[in-house]
Amino acid sequence: MDQRTDIRLSLPSKGRLAQAALNFLAACGLEVDKPNPRQYAARIPALPGLTVLFQRPGDIVVSVRDGSVDFGITGMDVVAERQGDNGAVLVLHDALNFGKCHLCLAVPEEWETVHTMADLVTYARTLSRPLRVATKFPHLTGDFLTRHAVTSFAIINAEGTLEVAPAIGYADIIADLVSSGQTLRDNRLRPLDDGVILHSQAALIANRPALKARPEVLDVARKLLEFVEAHLRAADHVAVFANMRGASPQAIAERMFAQDALSGLQGPTISPVIVRDGDPNWYAVHIVVRREQLFQVVAELRAIGGSGVVVAPVAYIFEEEPARYRAMMEAVQEARGEKQGDRGNDVEDL
Repeated sequence: MDQRTDIRLSLPSKGRLAQAALNFLAACGLEVDKPNPRQYAARIPALPGLTVLFQRPGDIVVSVRDGSVDFGITGMDVVAERQGDNGAVLVLHDALNFGKCHLCLAVPEEWETVHTMADLVTYARTLSRPLRVATKFPHLTGDFLTRHAVTSFAIINAEGTLEVAPAIGYADIIADLVSSGQTLRDNRLRPLDDGVILHSQAALIANRPALKARPEVLDVARKLLEFVEAHLRAADHVAVFANMRGASPQAIAERMFAQDALSGLQGPTISPVIVRDGDPNWYAVHIVVRREQLFQVVAELRAIGGSGVVVAPVAYIFEEEPARYRAMMEAVQEARGEKQGDRGNDVEDL
């Protein structure tokens, strides 16, 4: 089969991540254009040459793993379950800040003596058969049970609604994704206190061999990470503007640096304000601060003579080189080194 020359990004076609992924990319400046909602292909005008496909979340991981797709956005839960052990799936960003949930074990409410994994181990030993666990995540669940010394269990691969499994009787407990926990409560189930198998949210993944072998794929990865990181960093910050009197920009800067929260990203931008009466001692200051510090920032500006404070959202904060991009390049370089080492071994064997 001929080698692919296009570049592909897969997004969830259904479920809790589908619309959230489209909204997230739009907020990053990477809006998906899908003229026909019935088609399973689209494009991102900001990234010409990139084809957007739509698949089930679990299938996205498999497609990236086997190289039929170069990039994917899906949950870390299915990444951890289906990425395999060949190293082909590289997680470029594991915290896109949407689709948050956790995979956990839940037991019937009537099991009044079972609240922890230790309790579950004790209860499982009283059964005359293996503990039956219904889940869509057999590998993660099996590994978790083994680590916690549950020695006799049977994993029941199930699709659809898992919460009814204990009530129907084909499983004793379940391991499922939980967000608010309301569905568990509605079905008279409760999570174990220490039964969280995995904390999950949406992630950006890539095919490592494609990054290594195709410069154009690596370039798209850089652009994706640039915009994703810039958006996520900006979401936690606001821009603050204020007017202030002072003998000079340096004098105002010294007053600001004497406060706890007025340093900004690297320092304040201070510029003269042209006022009607010609007073040369008015300046405008501009800083970008963390949103959680806003009230402290406003109070400190007022305390040193700031007035007319204006706060505005920040769309993007671009760094010189995002840390996750550096991590990606290190992973790609490491893969290249391993490949060269393999070739060297082959030559020696010959």
